[in-house]
Amino acid sequence: MAERELNQSAETTPRLEMHNISKRFGATIALDGVTFSVLPGEVHALVGENGAGKSTLMKILSGAHQPDEGSMRLEGEAYHPRHPLDARLTGVGMIYQELSLALHLTVEENILLGMEPAKWGWVNRQEVRQRASDAIQRFNHPEIQPQTPVRELSVSARQLVEIGRSLAVGCQVLVLDEPTSSLSREDIRRLFEIVRDLKAQGLSIIYISHFLEEVQEIADRVTVLRDGKTIDTRNVSDVSPDEIVRMMVGREMKDLYPRSPRQQGDVLLTVNQLSGPEKPESASFDLHRGEVLGIFGLVGAGRTELLRTIFGLDELKSGEIKIGAFVGPGVPVEHWQAGMGMLSEDRKEEGLALNLSIADNVTLSRLRDFGPARLVMPQQQNNATNQWIERLNIRCREPQQLINELSGGNQQKAALARLLQHDVDILLLDEPTRGIDVAAKALIYQVIDDIASKQPAKAVLMISSYLPELLGVCDRIAVMHRGQLGEALPTASWDEHKLMLEATGQ
Repeated sequence: MAERELNQSAETTPRLEMHNISKRFGATIALDGVTFSVLPGEVHALVGENGAGKSTLMKILSGAHQPDEGSMRLEGEAYHPRHPLDARLTGVGMIYQELSLALHLTVEENILLGMEPAKWGWVNRQEVRQRASDAIQRFNHPEIQPQTPVRELSVSARQLVEIGRSLAVGCQVLVLDEPTSSLSREDIRRLFEIVRDLKAQGLSIIYISHFLEEVQEIADRVTVLRDGKTIDTRNVSDVSPDEIVRMMVGREMKDLYPRSPRQQGDVLLTVNQLSGPEKPESASFDLHRGEVLGIFGLVGAGRTELLRTIFGLDELKSGEIKIGAFVGPGVPVEHWQAGMGMLSEDRKEEGLALNLSIADNVTLSRLRDFGPARLVMPQQQNNATNQWIERLNIRCREPQQLINELSGGNQQKAALARLLQHDVDILLLDEPTRGIDVAAKALIYQVIDDIASKQPAKAVLMISSYLPELLGVCDRIAVMHRGQLGEALPTASWDEHKLMLEATGQ
């Protein structure tokens, strides 16, 4: 009896405790007395809007930032990492949304990078290989071998290498930050199996995600942050997604997918038998004014390549692109001039100039509006940007703030604002809500509905891996499978099951 009580006590004693954590950046209060804990053998979800404080809290946990106030304890001992390597060696592993691997190195070299066992300056290669093998064997993924170059692995396999890097140094607390944002459904299923295995082995896992259905499936408890404060911690089994959303945004979220009456107009974009060097192999469709056309497909099906070819970022092998009076292949600047803009799925690498201000990013494609000749009047530029900051609720200090200081959701809003500022008639949106919170998603859905329904209406071609938003936002949906684009059918003809069957070729 005494032994059972002792075991029960151990299960309810937190492995990690963060108490009254506060952090300021100048006048901005990023964290205001946040309390958070995670138990051994628990998956604890951390959710909140972009800018709620999740990233700052995890950077403090990982040693990247130091708290202004508060304390932390790990395994009952005071915990105050001086830097990320210190946190990693102490038992806290961070797996970020954007993986940090050296692609030219092998799996074993990545797993022990910076911590290679050595004697007299010579790396013990045999021990490196053994420790790397021990780490990756816990995943039961035979395609991941110690000597395989990481660049040859899929995104999901690279993610496991990151996890293996933490396990190799005895990680007891593992943080997964938006781990499924770039994964297929099958990869997500396999990742969840691994998370459950690690949980069964006694690891404590902090799971950060904007997909509440994932939280419901994988987590034991959920903590909600809002405006840098802890709102509540609940057992996942005791709280509904609607309640979580209400805590995140501080209000009821109704009509997540607004659908105003839309009147289909003339054809703005025609794609006929389009093919690229590898993908797409064949794609044909018409896109009308006042329409949102969605494209679904599994990772690798050729969806992004289709948009890049249409916009002139990738080479056109054969076929025809017609934008109003413009016919034929062209470079992006010609497509901008013809009234087409594109929002890339990779906002940091392709969608934004991170070293420039919000105002520069929003207005960059159409600077001629802000001064005579080649001059740009900063006040006019700021005035135009302020309108989008207000309309899209971009959380920032001022238009001249560097865009790399914003959260991911606010960066995405600014990237979308550039297309709206340029006043294009055709918007190509590649995963427009990836990695952003539910409130930011709702705002983007509203913007898409407005530009497709309010006169003069525009046309939207939208790629998404998230089936509920395709079914909620689009008028027609086409499915891409192995580079072939199927017929675009009215959304009422589809459901999630049918879309998945089509995407898998069944």
